[in-house]
Order: sequence, then structure tokens, then C-alpha cells
Amino acid sequence: MKDIKQVLSSNNIKPTYQRLKILKYLRNSRVHPTAYRIYQDLVKDMPTMSKTTVYNTLKALADKNIVVPISITGNEVRYESCGCSHHHFLCEKCHSVIDLEVVCPNLARREIKGNIIKELHGYFKGICARCAQKIKSGKKVSGSEWASGKEVKAGH
Repeated sequence: MKDIKQVLSSNNIKPTYQRLKILKYLRNSRVHPTAYRIYQDLVKDMPTMSKTTVYNTLKALADKNIVVPISITGNEVRYESCGCSHHHFLCEKCHSVIDLEVVCPNLARREIKGNIIKELHGYFKGICARCAQKIKSGKKVSGSEWASGKEVKAGH
């Protein structure tokens, strides 16, 4: 928790208890949660926390590049705290977002044909290995697995 407090302080963000818990949650999460999911998971231990606090904290953390917003689904924003560059895979069946380590020739580039690169996002969409296995075995797959929190590890 001391490390998280230092990260906030060094970025001129007051390290309130709720901000510390939100950043700790993101650092320990591998599911790329939405703001609402963060709220749902943390309000159990902090009943006075509001959704507005979560949204405002995530905006402040994103503004300082402490967390990264991910818009892979097109209709929601998810968050992660990993500062390393990597690509993401969205499963069309269970809706999990999985970190991918892909060799990308443009990952380290900061300029292409005079265009200054500030961000690079690589997204893949399809059916994850876990869902593909279920489909092959005849089991039904739905997005409720991700929503219920069963999917907690990158790469399944």
C-alpha cells in the first residue's frame, strides 16, 4: 500500500483511502474491469463510496497515465494499471479481455511518416481458447462468466 500511496503522491493526487483502494484493486486485477465493476466490488467494503468517486478517481489516474482506459468493446471503457505496452484480445463469447504479448514492429516507434505517435493500441477479437474448448465439447458459453467474476486470470 505504501508503493501505491507514493505513486499517487508523486503525481500530485491526494492519496485518500478510496483512491488507494481503487488503484490497489486495479493493480491486482487481471479482468480489465469497468468503472461500474470496480464500484460493485469495492462498495462491499466501503459502503460510503459513490460511483462518482470511482469515475473521478479513474479519470484522475488516467490523466496522469497511472491507469490505461481500454475501449476494445466499443460500448464500454475498461481499465488496467499495467504500464507495459501490449495488445488485447476480446472474446466474443464470454467478453473477457485478455492481455497478449505479440511482436509488433511499431511498438517502440514514436513517429511514422512525420506523424507523432502518442498511443498505440492493438486489439484482436474472436473466441478465446477456453470458450473454443467449451464449444468443441458442446457446452454453452455466455457473457455471464465474465460478469460473475469467474474469469480472473489473463489468458485463462
